[in-house]
Amino acid sequence: QVQLVESGGGLVQAGGSLRLSCVASGRTHLMYDMGWFRQAPGKEREFVAAIKSRGSSTYYAESAKGRFTISSDNAQNTVYLQMDRLKPEDTAIYYCAARMGSARLDWTKGYAYWGQGTQATVSS
Repeated sequence: QVQLVESGGGLVQAGGSLRLSCVASGRTHLMYDMGWFRQAPGKEREFVAAIKSRGSSTYYAESAKGRFTISSDNAQNTVYLQMDRLKPEDTAIYYCAARMGSARLDWTKGYAYWGQGTQATVSS
């Protein structure tokens, strides 16, 4: 079992930045790929970014490319999502997730462990 706790959400104006953190505890000695997803009101949960175990590769949704950066600090069991040039449409609850295996990284159901989420609100 892995427990995930997100933080760093908040209210920011359009064009601003937020840095989300996700701290993992439990069986963190195992190699997990980590992902960030988001869910806006009335919409399905969608993929934002992912990083392979040990931070070897990163992947982004088209909406995140060029604005968001995912990174990891394995010594601290923490994954970050730096979000720059935020837009009102980025408003959502952001979830951290962990998985093992070889399914597509943007596949929500491929992730076994999820955090409770952190709210990010971007005002226009």
